[in-house]
Amino acid sequence: MPELLSNPLEKTRIRSFVRRQGRITQAQQHALETLWPNYGIETLPGIDLGTAFPRPAPLILEIGFGNGESLAQMALAAPEKNFLGIEVHRPGVGHLLIRIEQLGLGNVRICNADALEVMEQHIAEASLSGLQLFFPDPWHKKRHNKRRLVNDKFVALTAQKLMTGGVIHMATDWEDYARQMLDVLQADSTLENMADNGGYSKRPDYRPLTKFERRGQLRGHGVWDILFKRL
Repeated sequence: MPELLSNPLEKTRIRSFVRRQGRITQAQQHALETLWPNYGIETLPGIDLGTAFPRPAPLILEIGFGNGESLAQMALAAPEKNFLGIEVHRPGVGHLLIRIEQLGLGNVRICNADALEVMEQHIAEASLSGLQLFFPDPWHKKRHNKRRLVNDKFVALTAQKLMTGGVIHMATDWEDYARQMLDVLQADSTLENMADNGGYSKRPDYRPLTKFERRGQLRGHGVWDILFKRL
């Protein structure tokens, strides 16, 4: 599994993530070495990620899938859809590779790359049925807010990649970030809030609760789901 290709944007873009190697288990490392050729996608120039699956189907993109457990469960529950997961941290990639193999998921592919670069260079316009962004790094210190992934440029790019009727679904447990997400999404005239009250949505059944989320609920922490549809 090679290192990411260099990109001229690398030196100028403010990153929304910190690349940490993390601890890789033997099983994860073995999966990276043996399963990556089957389910991983190298973001080489000219590659069309929409054709990287065994058969055409509505394509859901998830950015920052963590250990991939919720993505695996969603893909298992919706075999009629294709799921493309992007994650920069290799232990999470390894874990999802293991789950893909265990569950026999033919509808999941993985990119180990910068999500913005993948979207800009490899996702065709109006090709996504959905984009999922669950619990992104909140960069909660005020001086770090500029590193948050969700801003007007990201939302405009997402809207460009969504087909008509496509859904962008975000979730966060940071209320300040939730308000920012809602404000930026509402400001885009090509998107429509799917919540009846024009605010936050109830968690859809298709989004599994994570262990982290369950722990937070026991402590009284809130979680905010936001769903907008492409007009």
